[in-house]
Amino acid sequence: MESLSKAGVVTLFIIILLFAVIYLRYGVIQIYAILIEIAIALIVTLSLNLETGVTGISQFGRVICVIAGAYMVGGICGRIVALILGVPSGPEYADFMLNYRLVTEINEVLSRNPGLSIGVFFMYLIMAAAFGAFLGWLTSRPAIRLRGPFLGISLLAFGDALMYIGTNWWPLVGGTQAIHIPDPFRFLEKWRFNVLTIISIAIALLILILLELLDKSPLGRTFRAVRDSVVTADVYGKDWVRVRTISLMLGGAIAAVGGAIYVIYTGTCSAFAFTRLTWTFWPWAYMMLGGSGSHVGMLFGVILWLQIRTFILVERHALAGVVPFDPIWLEYIFGGAMLMVIPIIRPYGLVPERAKPILPYKRLREIREAVKRRVGGDG
Repeated sequence: MESLSKAGVVTLFIIILLFAVIYLRYGVIQIYAILIEIAIALIVTLSLNLETGVTGISQFGRVICVIAGAYMVGGICGRIVALILGVPSGPEYADFMLNYRLVTEINEVLSRNPGLSIGVFFMYLIMAAAFGAFLGWLTSRPAIRLRGPFLGISLLAFGDALMYIGTNWWPLVGGTQAIHIPDPFRFLEKWRFNVLTIISIAIALLILILLELLDKSPLGRTFRAVRDSVVTADVYGKDWVRVRTISLMLGGAIAAVGGAIYVIYTGTCSAFAFTRLTWTFWPWAYMMLGGSGSHVGMLFGVILWLQIRTFILVERHALAGVVPFDPIWLEYIFGGAMLMVIPIIRPYGLVPERAKPILPYKRLREIREAVKRRVGGDG
């Protein structure tokens, strides 16, 4: 992983300090609340960084695959569980007048069957990742032909289209009404939220570690070669079309896992919840703050941004008489200000991307020693 710069060390100290303040002021419940938000945001931002920061794709449709994971869990997997348990699973499943009754019945069964519940959870993640990878492949078709802003706008429109489909075609996820999700953690009762938070953090960190390992592989180096110069990569025999497709599929699968965890956490799936602001523009802000191309930077950017956002949301009522405008807009003002300030004071982020050797350091040292011995022997 990247070694921390002075700015990174200072940021780490600030993050620890802010966590201490949040714990002392709001208690451990708020810590858990911010941790699960960090986990979900980190998963989505890591997927964006893989596609944009590492591969150089103008991904302004990150919401696409987040929605894919949510729709798969809410619209497909929920019906599969209902079908297995003998509960109505047709169009009536998404009827908001019936859905909560059906899901309540399903949850009663799941609460008595921990093994079945764990299996349902893994089914959620696996099917969400598979659907996200498929949509990643689908969006790679315009990514092959378009560049820059043209690709970005196309992906942005694709994401909005999925949101409107979910909103207007009610048999999918209830249309304008949210549908409930069969809860695979219901058997944990009062420990549900705590365990889900820990598992979400573990999944986010696992993805971070796997992406760091991918960076050191030939495929990871090829991603960056395509980002730096498509022409050069093509000259050296790299199929940049295939490389971009793989990147979009991997990123799509990761983002869909984030969407799946989000709807499991909230217990509902609503198309209105997946806006381009929350699931595309905010991840871009996290990536810019952390350092584009740096996976560890994503961790710092997400944590610091969400800590500050938590303070704004919790204390905005107390700020009503302090700021000369409605505090409800403070979050967006802060976000806009940060997006203007970051490129000026830290254009490469808090933890900038570091140059990576073609071979592992150990192998480079072995080659250097071998060359020294050979030169000495020839002398």
